[in-house]
Amino acid sequence: MRKLTKSILSLLLIAVLLVSLATPAGAVSESILIYGEKLSESQRQEVRAALKLGENAAVEEHDVTGQDYANYINGNPNANMYSSALITMENGGEGLVVNILTPGNITKVTSEMYENALLTAGAENVTVDVVSPVAVTGHSALTGIYKAYDVEGVELDKERMELANDELVVATDLAENEDVSEEDVAHLLTEIKQMIAEQNPVTREEVEEIVSEQLSRLEINLSDEDRQMLINLVDRMRELDIDFGSVRDQLKDIAKSVAERAEELGLDEGFWKKVANFFSEMFGALSNFFKGLFN
Repeated sequence: MRKLTKSILSLLLIAVLLVSLATPAGAVSESILIYGEKLSESQRQEVRAALKLGENAAVEEHDVTGQDYANYINGNPNANMYSSALITMENGGEGLVVNILTPGNITKVTSEMYENALLTAGAENVTVDVVSPVAVTGHSALTGIYKAYDVEGVELDKERMELANDELVVATDLAENEDVSEEDVAHLLTEIKQMIAEQNPVTREEVEEIVSEQLSRLEINLSDEDRQMLINLVDRMRELDIDFGSVRDQLKDIAKSVAERAEELGLDEGFWKKVANFFSEMFGALSNFFKGLFN
């Protein structure tokens, strides 16, 4: 009996040792760090410091290049890539969170703009920390996130990735209008996507109605050129038949994040009164609709 027990213990010990040798400490990582290709070694250290990653942190590292930009979204292969990101794939139901850790150096893109674009691209349940040691617009970080998905073996639809990148460009272009804030733009895009989820438009005319309705409700004034740019973007979402209904909770999270951000910045209360009125009117219309069914 003792010999049998010793034999079993010996086999268990050998099994443990084999597993330890096969998976050395730090070899398996839940996070992927994507550096902008053009960063120097000292700038890469700045990125790690901003992310609070120690020397022995278990992260897989890759560079995002101009060629990646071309491969994923038909961008310029000669583009200079500086934005970096730490991407952590989460369990289902965890949602989508983007944190900009160096806001002074990401000059055009907000975290809500990234989140909206990533939902368009089909990304879900991921935490992204965006960093740049130099001042950049922030657009190239999106390509780095796509590369992280590729490294993980998760295939995102190419047309949706291209559309998401164009959405980011449209969002930052609209926010350059002196009468439209970044918060206005993020909220507008979120509300439009929620309306797409609820109404499932099948024609360009229906898309135009959704865009016009949201612009009117939020009292956002756009030039004819910007309005057409926005309508064209949303119509492409319709053509790709993106199911925003499946990410309703994440859209609500983005809306909440925008509200909190606006409150921190001390934006006027009138904006949020308009938002509250919008939901009040929507629920009132739904109530009247159901009453009509039973009368």
